[in-house]
Amino acid sequence: MRKDAKEKAAHNAVAETTSEQHNSVVDTEIITNKGDVSNTKPPGELSVNDSSHSDDGRRFDLKGLEIMSMTELYDNSFPPKLPVIDGLLNCGTYLFVGAPKIGKSFFMAQLAYHVATGTPLWNYPTRKGSVLYLALEDDYPRLQQRLSMMFGEDGVDNLFLATRAKTLKDGLDGQMEAFVKEYPDARLIIIDTLQKVKEIGEDKYSYAGDYENITKFKEFSDRTGLCVLIVHHTRKLESSDSFEMISGTNGLLGAADGAFILYKKKRTDREAVLDIVGRDQQDQELTLERDMDTCVWNLTKAENEIFKPKPDEVLEAIAVFVRTAGEFNGIASELLEAVPGLENLISSNALVRRLNVNRGKLYKEYGIYYEPLQRKKDRKPFLLRVVPEE
Repeated sequence: MRKDAKEKAAHNAVAETTSEQHNSVVDTEIITNKGDVSNTKPPGELSVNDSSHSDDGRRFDLKGLEIMSMTELYDNSFPPKLPVIDGLLNCGTYLFVGAPKIGKSFFMAQLAYHVATGTPLWNYPTRKGSVLYLALEDDYPRLQQRLSMMFGEDGVDNLFLATRAKTLKDGLDGQMEAFVKEYPDARLIIIDTLQKVKEIGEDKYSYAGDYENITKFKEFSDRTGLCVLIVHHTRKLESSDSFEMISGTNGLLGAADGAFILYKKKRTDREAVLDIVGRDQQDQELTLERDMDTCVWNLTKAENEIFKPKPDEVLEAIAVFVRTAGEFNGIASELLEAVPGLENLISSNALVRRLNVNRGKLYKEYGIYYEPLQRKKDRKPFLLRVVPEE
């Protein structure tokens, strides 16, 4: 699978950086979820620690243009964004596209159930959290029959369903904000379908209109740290690149963080292919087969293995030390002295930047929480501790 469509769609997109990332308040709350399966507040509720800003706190304003040097960027530490489903679904705004009646809504129900229960989807670990599923092309009797056929009669208290919602123009974002406020452990909101919530009068496709619609969802997902998954249809004309089959303009994919395309070679096939592309994840092609009794999608083949980068010997050494000690609170030079052989691998100044850049990796792959603390005179302390198991 290629990224041609994604790159083409993003060509005219303007990259955005919100000032919220630079001016967030200090949040010293320690995340308590394990790296593989957890039930915590969305990572977007965590904030950038002010103590990790540059020494003199400079922020340049060039007639409204806020900039940051590469050095300042490295000296900042940003909270990790944890995937909703490891290796498959990240936080952010994603499209889920397929032909009518191919089984998209059944797949949405399956995703919603696994996130709400925290059970792995196939071989992908899932983080538990509340889910809002806006099934706007269904009614409650149909949803009742569908869910009972797929999962039996045992209900799930944190999977919430709605068959009506406002449009983007009329206040859908306010309804989503209210849901997150009421259920702060929310991780996933599903919009089924995009056409039901687009602003009235936008029947004709335009790049600007498509881009603006998805941008509104993206601003919400970036602000809250949730995943917003938007169901959409493919166009009738086929293409050698599955992502060229998305109905509408390239503005849809250009504004989104990624997309899933579900398609069959023949309409009557039980087997389907799921192509996945995204900004922060590896391209994938999965072969799925639908169980005719339950209508649940099962994974039969993954076209390519998830790429795993080489281990970072600096992070490896620190993780071993922290697991043994339980916690470290100090400065870089003290950590270099405490960890055997670490001073031969990296300098004191480079160590802090390595930790800043790899804050998310430390958390997700090593189970180590890292946080810069308030600066004290010439000391720039930080905290390292093991993420407690649930």
